[in-house]
Amino acid sequence: MTKKTPAAKPATKAEIAFYYPGPVWHSGDWVKTLVLFFDGIGLLVPAYIKDKPFESDPAIAVGLQEAGLLHIWQPEDIVDKAATQKLAASVIDVLSSGALDSLSKEKTTFHEISYSRLGGYGDAELAKAILNELKVRGLARDSEDGVSIPMHPLVRALILVLLAQILRPYGETIGKELSPATDRPELTDALSELLSLPQTASTGHVISTDLQTVTVDLGPVPISEVLSFRKQYYKEHRAYIRGVRKFVWDLSGLPQNELKPAMRQRQEELRDLAADLRKISRNAWKRPASFALSIVGAAWRLKRGDPIGALLSVGAAALGARSDANEVGAYSYLFKASKRFRS
Repeated sequence: MTKKTPAAKPATKAEIAFYYPGPVWHSGDWVKTLVLFFDGIGLLVPAYIKDKPFESDPAIAVGLQEAGLLHIWQPEDIVDKAATQKLAASVIDVLSSGALDSLSKEKTTFHEISYSRLGGYGDAELAKAILNELKVRGLARDSEDGVSIPMHPLVRALILVLLAQILRPYGETIGKELSPATDRPELTDALSELLSLPQTASTGHVISTDLQTVTVDLGPVPISEVLSFRKQYYKEHRAYIRGVRKFVWDLSGLPQNELKPAMRQRQEELRDLAADLRKISRNAWKRPASFALSIVGAAWRLKRGDPIGALLSVGAAALGARSDANEVGAYSYLFKASKRFRS
């Protein structure tokens, strides 16, 4: 009797930390630690500053590129018509909700956002419509250089938060999974507020983990040594990240009366995983842990009258859910290295 060969398990897609809000990481030192947990770092860099990662931080950028761990995309290419349509609908929904009406416009320094990130190359008319809606409310001004737009900083943050979620499906075209990641707490706060807007007909809770230390900030360590350490302890770091994402999915749909005890239990499980990572890193580098990771997000079943969910409906499989076109997930990692994080 011929023995049947077990069916092969589907390959897990490489998970890329899709860094936002800027075109280049805030700190290359932190990125050296972040890459321990992911299969690469992704950046969205406009064409007019396409070389900025290599000009701003050549040692890290080149080291990651040579290891096949740096992915650079241009918004002129991937913020296409479909993405621009989603962005326009999302921004207009938020504006219509009145959520931004109370923003102070006096003595506020506007920050620039590239026209390509607003969808100027995907659908110029829609990008213009977004800009006009913002200008009417005093939240944006006409471009002064032809490539970027001065915008209220909180509105700019909201657009970049939305874009990080909207562009996740691009990972499907390159066989990878894009996971938004930032070092700016105000952006994960903005995502939480977006998912909590009244017009989001989600029954899922917005969930966040504690920002807890997991490993050493590898800033002073040469990139070659970081990559060697990464290869040795890849499995342990990936297990932590998978646990963090599953935390969001498992808790989002729980009834309110079950949420708090479940959160306490899951937080304990994550603390155990984090303790294991801290032990590994301390033994390897003889330094205290100071690099922290957390996540904020929600997963829910899409229902009628849920415009935000419909626009972000790339599926919740990335959060550890079963594959279902009606399951919606939005999330972002938050990472930080600081002297105040000590174990």
